[in-house]
Amino acid sequence: MSAPSAVVTGAGRGIGRAVALQLARRGHDLALLSRTVAELEEVAAEIVGLGRRALALRCDVASAREVGHAHERTAAQLGVPTVVVNNAGIVRRARVHEMSDDDWDQVLGVNLTGTFLVTRAWLPSMLAAGRGRIVNVSSISGTLGTPLQSAYCAAKWGVIGFTKSLAQELAGTGVTALAVLPGSVDTDMLKGSGFSARMSPADVANLVLYAALDAPSAMNGSAVEMFGD
Repeated sequence: MSAPSAVVTGAGRGIGRAVALQLARRGHDLALLSRTVAELEEVAAEIVGLGRRALALRCDVASAREVGHAHERTAAQLGVPTVVVNNAGIVRRARVHEMSDDDWDQVLGVNLTGTFLVTRAWLPSMLAAGRGRIVNVSSISGTLGTPLQSAYCAAKWGVIGFTKSLAQELAGTGVTALAVLPGSVDTDMLKGSGFSARMSPADVANLVLYAALDAPSAMNGSAVEMFGD
């Protein structure tokens, strides 16, 4: 019997890397998606060292074409995933009246549209299998406004709304969807924010793993906050 598989976006570093390694330790083969191939290959090598299979797939999740290609590769080599973690994210900081169209589009594209595109690509096979869980990494910024981060906050609020709507559609299918909302995490994205780190990527990965593998199905649609200590 083949091992269960999982898809993790933004898997080259930070939260995505920590989540991928945790899933491998829990017996999953991994499809790793990111725009940073060199980092992905390093994570893939670590996963292989843990005795699991890993596909390192260069993918811009804001591109429907690239997501479709990654889905085809994953389906052919790893089959239907039991877990999809939408973690890829970027931030661009600027005042609203000084933000460029490109920065706005990039932030919404990766954080929100990417979550939609990846979910749409993998969901039909998960529904056909009658099982699986989608975990979307949002942010405390999806509940709080932050100066200079209007695009990021808008995208992360959108991820929460998307997750809750998706969960309603999934009721009774065997597939569930949850969101995880971390606060200040010790990652590259936090640099320049003015906030100090209150948790590590491993801390967030622990909650993502619970949401993905251990949380009861009755938590479908939940958005779980974590503020750090």
